[in-house]
Amino acid sequence: MASRASIPKGTRDFSPLEVSKRQYIISTIQEHFKTFGFQPIETPTFENSDTLMGKYGDEGDRLIFKILNSGDYLKKADSKAYENKDSVSLSSSISEKALKYDLTVPFARYVVQHQNEIDFPFKRSQIQNVYRADRPQRGRFREFTQCDADVIGSHSLWQEVEFIQLYDAVFSSLKLEGVTIKMNNRKILSGLAEVIGESDRLIDFTVALDKLDKIGEEGVVKEMLEKGISATAIENIKPIFNFSGDFGTKKSLLKSLLAHSEIGLKGIEELEVIQTALNEIPLSTASLDLDVTLARGLNYYTGAIFEISAPEGVKMGSIGGGGRYDDLTGIFGLKNMSGVGISFGLDRIYLVLEELDLFPEEIKETTKALFINFGNDEALYALKAITQLRTHSIPTELYPDAAKMKKQMTYADRRNIPFVILAGGTEMQNGVYNLKNMKTGEQESYQLEELTKKLKTT
Repeated sequence: MASRASIPKGTRDFSPLEVSKRQYIISTIQEHFKTFGFQPIETPTFENSDTLMGKYGDEGDRLIFKILNSGDYLKKADSKAYENKDSVSLSSSISEKALKYDLTVPFARYVVQHQNEIDFPFKRSQIQNVYRADRPQRGRFREFTQCDADVIGSHSLWQEVEFIQLYDAVFSSLKLEGVTIKMNNRKILSGLAEVIGESDRLIDFTVALDKLDKIGEEGVVKEMLEKGISATAIENIKPIFNFSGDFGTKKSLLKSLLAHSEIGLKGIEELEVIQTALNEIPLSTASLDLDVTLARGLNYYTGAIFEISAPEGVKMGSIGGGGRYDDLTGIFGLKNMSGVGISFGLDRIYLVLEELDLFPEEIKETTKALFINFGNDEALYALKAITQLRTHSIPTELYPDAAKMKKQMTYADRRNIPFVILAGGTEMQNGVYNLKNMKTGEQESYQLEELTKKLKTT
């Protein structure tokens, strides 16, 4: 019996048009990666489990896809864990590898492993798929593509300035106006936890705070209480839930709130350096906003953090994000190697461009011209021309069968091919090709050299 055709939940097939649109976004990002001096690398689809586990916090660890060991994996299973139904201990004995959750931790592993081959500071770009056992919803998938850029080996805040410019440059090229680059600093969050007396619960504090836009103030308060953060501490922090005003106004409010926190004031100072630079070099398309509730619940961030919001009116989660990590490579034995990086969410950017109808019309064109097939002699005549046209990088095809004219024309129309070329006995005798514009219906005969010029310039 034939099996039912299906794909795993949270994954997708892509049609030729969808692939063309994705490649348009990727090539735009790649172009700017290159312009900003980033060097491309790739890492394996899966890593050793101990490379990934424990690097993303408890919530992240739960979303890592684990790969069962090959062969009879139960033979080496922890029998005690199996009997006690201890899934955490059991999984470590039957699964030694896992699909990568993001590109940053594998990058840190790459840097440590290849440190003697790398010139620091190392500017790296990487575009690959990542995998998360998340609950699928609009804009959230279990397999998706990340487009990352990182600089490792420098503490300089000029890197943060350049990353904001990189975001702005990419979104300008994509004609995506109204994007907001939200910014915060983990030192500020540490300072807030300090002034309310909850420094020992910093992770719980930031994970809950980061959910403010999803579950609201009431939900955040409830989660903080469940994590053991006192009601008094929460009351003292409540003003940040409703911070408003421009960048400077929010910064002033933070300064008064963090007046007695050295680390908090250091975070504000770092924000000021970045803001001052961008005041001198204004952004083209994006706007910068200080979001004091932005936490990005990944444990490895230590300084500036970024999150990109789609234009107002588009219901979409973040379309990019990143931040500073001062010692990510330390988890693999290479200490004091500061880095900072950002990511573009390809799939969500795609959905935003689609909703706003921002994809260029020419993306729909995959083939420029289709030669109609009238029979073997005519097909050979057409193929000689096709060979010549392809040497000039003009995408052309020959319909493979000598089918009825209506069928071939319908095929060209459905494929959105702008031109068809008809070359029957008369055209062969005269050494010409009859070019038909599928939109206007106009037809004109050309010799091959003229045909080539026409298709290159139309």
